[in-house]
Amino acid sequence: MSISAISSVSSAAAPASAQARVQLSPEQLAQIAKLKQRDTEVRQHELAHLSAAGGLATSGPSYTYQRGANGVNYAVGGEVNIDTSPGSTPQETVARARTIQAAALAPAEPSSQDRAVAARAQQLEQQARAELERAYAPGGPERAAGGAVDVYA
Repeated sequence: MSISAISSVSSAAAPASAQARVQLSPEQLAQIAKLKQRDTEVRQHELAHLSAAGGLATSGPSYTYQRGANGVNYAVGGEVNIDTSPGSTPQETVARARTIQAAALAPAEPSSQDRAVAARAQQLEQQARAELERAYAPGGPERAAGGAVDVYA
């Protein structure tokens, strides 16, 4: 019996994943290492959104995957759905907008999509604050909106 016959018998008894590891090229191993790193980053990124969103999160993270040369799927993208609707009052809208901004910017490196969501939330907050200012302006909402003006001589 030759040495090659012994090694083929012993490798046949090894699990398929061990065989795949042995047969992967250096380039494939490098790709798998990058995919593992990306998977970790994506999962941390989405969990940061989820934890900051609190009750506004409408789902857990969902991921898009890429299959590595070893047959394993790695997360390469993801999202957490957040309710971005205004509140029932301007005060509630301000609070919701702040939570949305915090959730969008929670990851260490927010994406351009994250920054866009934060910008829309900031606009939502500014609109709600303007509504509050009109409501509490001297003379009431009519005066602040350019309606009736009290003039005393």
